[in-house]
Amino acid sequence: MTQRFTGWHMLAILVAMFGTIVAVNFVMARSAIRTFGGTVVDNSYVAGQQYNRYLAEARAQAALGWTATPSLDAQRRVVIATNAPAGATASATIHHPLGRAADQALSFTRQGAGFVSATPLPAGRWQLRITLREGDRSARFEGDLK
Repeated sequence: MTQRFTGWHMLAILVAMFGTIVAVNFVMARSAIRTFGGTVVDNSYVAGQQYNRYLAEARAQAALGWTATPSLDAQRRVVIATNAPAGATASATIHHPLGRAADQALSFTRQGAGFVSATPLPAGRWQLRITLREGDRSARFEGDLK
């Protein structure tokens, strides 16, 4: 004996289908909001207008030939290996990749061919934005540290 397909059966199928879709969308939206708390640029229109200036700055930095390779020592202080001239200074900002912690400025002292931060890095993963300066010349670098 077969059962008839009624309106209640169709209602159950539609509720189950749309309930699944709504539940998946809710989980994905909540996950997206909880894991990315920041922005790439504050105003993409203004950033687009500045694009040619950014390219000119990148060419000028490449012409300097400076490098900056960040790492951590045993005390979690940031160490920057660089080939910048001896008179150069370094500054940096650490940024949490998910925006969960406030940005922090780091100060550096010269040590050999590189620089060492005065304060240790908090535990976790950080993005480091380094600026090397000598007179009116400067170079910017980014790196990840764990």
